[in-house]
Amino acid sequence: MKPETIDVLIVGAGAAGMMCAIEAGRRGRSVRLIDHARAPGEKIRISGGGRCNFTNLGTGPANFLGENPRFATSALKRFSQHDFVKRVDRAGIAWHEKTLGQLFCDDSAKQIIRMLTDDLRAAGAVLSLGVSVERVDRIADGYEAALSDGTTVRSRSLVLATGGKSIPKMGATGWAYDAARQFGLRVTDTRPALVPLTFEAGLLETLKPLAGVAVDVSVSAVPASSSPKGDRPTFNEAMLFTHRGLSGPAILQISSYWREGEAITVAMAPGEDLHARLKAAKEENGKQMVHTALGHLIPRRLAESVCDREAIKGKLAEVGDKTLRRLDAAVNGWTVKPVGSEGYRTAEVTLGGIATDQLDQQTMEARSVPGLYVIGEAADVTGWLGGYNFQWAWSSGWAAGQAC
Repeated sequence: MKPETIDVLIVGAGAAGMMCAIEAGRRGRSVRLIDHARAPGEKIRISGGGRCNFTNLGTGPANFLGENPRFATSALKRFSQHDFVKRVDRAGIAWHEKTLGQLFCDDSAKQIIRMLTDDLRAAGAVLSLGVSVERVDRIADGYEAALSDGTTVRSRSLVLATGGKSIPKMGATGWAYDAARQFGLRVTDTRPALVPLTFEAGLLETLKPLAGVAVDVSVSAVPASSSPKGDRPTFNEAMLFTHRGLSGPAILQISSYWREGEAITVAMAPGEDLHARLKAAKEENGKQMVHTALGHLIPRRLAESVCDREAIKGKLAEVGDKTLRRLDAAVNGWTVKPVGSEGYRTAEVTLGGIATDQLDQQTMEARSVPGLYVIGEAADVTGWLGGYNFQWAWSSGWAAGQAC
């Protein structure tokens, strides 16, 4: 069978791949977009509780991790969150801002997928689902790929858009990394990110009564002495105690910065001077039990757990100022060492990927391999929780689509 000859072959019909295919097609390129899944945009479909947190109004380079977080600057500026919102508006998709600049569909994430697939068709791009790459080689004028549907495709450009390893039950693999290595590109160490953290059995037994308790916290990572230096922000969001350890937005955020062997510090009543509040409560009603008074300031079960852990019992009138200060520190300076994370199974993204020093930040093209492009999560650019990773997908896909 004679090979099909096209301008651009894009592997991965997720957010970045579809965006790239739309832009390349609009430029008159012949484009084939393939994915081994049976439907496009599966991560879009499940994101945001089915409503897709499709971008964040505050997106900027500071919201990304990687060897060089500034690498994302060019693409983010050239196709910004505001540019994507304009497309959503033109498609008639109603949306709302939830918290911290996070934008969600009022209705369904499927509206975003429909917008993208409609744009794909209008741009003339061909979408092939249930199709994977069995072999890909560099040839004189581009690339030749043998596909699982029995066809062979020759293309001037090849775009790696298959993402990382997170959520393998949805078909995520490390294919993009393998392909990049095949063509001589460096891949940084990868690990699960935006993922719940786990505790050892003894600590879990102690915290077992707290499973299901949620509390607004301020959390930061505590680097070990051997850990590489770097910015480690503090996140102020909700935390959830689970049967395995800790989850919730604040924990998912800090998981991207945490490393094995390190601790995290959690303030479970951030901004509150618990010592002063408990001292006032003591003066007002000294007969009140300590855990009861604390339970007015943080969730009751959490108050009981902290008091048990610190062996602080009895009535407020029976405890001294030093004890109240210790209780304050136990709540707002809780330092705990997770033993691991729940892994790629529940991780929302993959930290690390194809090294950005191998790529042109304007075009996303590999510097040493003409015609090879890397976009979205496959690259070593990882965003915070809250729509940042989708914006990177839109921006990097758009940038590559202008060049491939």
